[in-house]
Amino acid sequence: MLDKEFLLYRAKTQDEKEMLSRVYDLVQQVLRARQPRVTDFLDPYHAGLVLMALERVPDLAARSDGGYPGAERVRILIYPDYLDPREEDWQLAFLSIQGSFEEQEPSHRDFLGALLALGLRREKIGDILLHNDQAQVVVAGEIAPFIQSQLARVGRISVTVHRISREQLCSPPRRVREIKATVPSLRLDVVAAAGFGTSRTRMAREITAQRVSLNWQVCSELSHTVREGDIISARGRGRVQVTRVTGTTKSGRLALILHRYV
Repeated sequence: MLDKEFLLYRAKTQDEKEMLSRVYDLVQQVLRARQPRVTDFLDPYHAGLVLMALERVPDLAARSDGGYPGAERVRILIYPDYLDPREEDWQLAFLSIQGSFEEQEPSHRDFLGALLALGLRREKIGDILLHNDQAQVVVAGEIAPFIQSQLARVGRISVTVHRISREQLCSPPRRVREIKATVPSLRLDVVAAAGFGTSRTRMAREITAQRVSLNWQVCSELSHTVREGDIISARGRGRVQVTRVTGTTKSGRLALILHRYV
């Protein structure tokens, strides 16, 4: 019998303990039934946490899939390490939401809001990919028929929902802008202001209002030190990755290379 604390030792918050407790229940099912089990959709931070925790469990393997390479939200399949998992084990479904979007193109928030308004849990919804004439959504397989029958509008626009294949997903190319900046320190408010091209004062307001996440966790501490590889997300602004600290200027400022994803 696997000791539960063996899996929970990485949890830092109550939410993380509850999430890893659910994963523990899935692990127990896999060990008993010797059959794969899959988590709900997880953001990159929590997916990483789960995968690291599962590395310590003998005789099991775990793999993530969000429907396409580079997916942000993924489901993690937990299975006996002697099995070769099949694509359908992740229980993903792919939907195309189409409507007359020429005059008013709905945002990611509009599509997500319309889905949540049906009473669906966020954990059952993966990435939402926006295109000019449609949105493509990755969802848990069990809710796909419900969405197809119940989703009629996104905002004021009437829509139709069709099932599509994994191969029909069109993941948008990631547009990246490289930013070279010098900053007095690696404080979150300082680096975020440089990356998003705004004032430190305005960035500080957004951080204290809990509109900014560091590595997919809300961070309201202005003085938190960021490191190479960290990803800063700000609502309505996109994401910035701290790609590299290249050195120190003669005046003692830190030279950075940042990548802004837009």
